[in-house]
Amino acid sequence: MNWYFAVLRKYAQFQGRSRRKEFWFFTLINAFLSMVCGLVDTTLHLPILVEGYGVLAAIYAVFAFLPTVAVIVRRLHDQDRTGWWALIMLIPIVGILVLLYFMLQNSTDGSNRFGNCPKNNDNTTLSV
Repeated sequence: MNWYFAVLRKYAQFQGRSRRKEFWFFTLINAFLSMVCGLVDTTLHLPILVEGYGVLAAIYAVFAFLPTVAVIVRRLHDQDRTGWWALIMLIPIVGILVLLYFMLQNSTDGSNRFGNCPKNNDNTTLSV
């Protein structure tokens, strides 16, 4: 859970770098919480605000949007890519696959133009 909260503490921070572990733990917990919100919406028969999104799921999606974009940009910075590469996800199918490939790649070693390698100064521990 610490990885999830670490991303939330950097809610709109687009500078710096994020390692793979931070990105993927955030993504995993984010997906789980989205599914829980959807399940609660369905179980309680809450009104649907947007196609496929009930009240809770829509509120959570709005809440999680900015931290998700920020962690994607920081993850791209970790590979010495500009954050503008995140816009590639707007290209149907191919864009998402290219971005997924980028998210799976390892960090650049040492410092790059976006800062020091987060693996070297990682103080966040995983606790469940």
